[in-house]
Amino acid sequence: MKSLAVGPMTTLEYNEWWVRRINDNIPKISQENSQSIEEYLRVVPSELEIIRQDFERRNMDLEKKIEQMEKEKMNLRLDIDVQKLKTEKLRKGKNKAEEELNSLKTDYKKLRLSIRTAGLGKLQNNGVKKSEKKGTKPIDGNENSKRCRLLKSKFCKS
Repeated sequence: MKSLAVGPMTTLEYNEWWVRRINDNIPKISQENSQSIEEYLRVVPSELEIIRQDFERRNMDLEKKIEQMEKEKMNLRLDIDVQKLKTEKLRKGKNKAEEELNSLKTDYKKLRLSIRTAGLGKLQNNGVKKSEKKGTKPIDGNENSKRCRLLKSKFCKS
């Protein structure tokens, strides 16, 4: 019987070639492009991750705009309330002035009637003629209340 001697099947040259081949596949840090290990091992986000981040950023921007618009809306409501109060105040003042004007007109009519009944109608006509000569207007219900009160006090005293 023949015996077979078993030994290493590879030669020394083959082993050196095999080690070099394995070492060639391991990336080495080049001196020209020196990056830190953190940068080298950094995870690149996926497309879905990028879209999600973009969506979140837009969402935050829209939330800020919504908050700003709500503040503007509140300010406009306050402005509307202020304008309503001013309008109501002016309306009340107008109504009061109209009431005073109407009462002055009625007082003037009563005064003229009392002047006629007292026989002072001729004196009033002379006064109208004098005022026309001077270039002033005769007093009617549309003049200011001070003049009407003065006339009223003059005629009521006598």
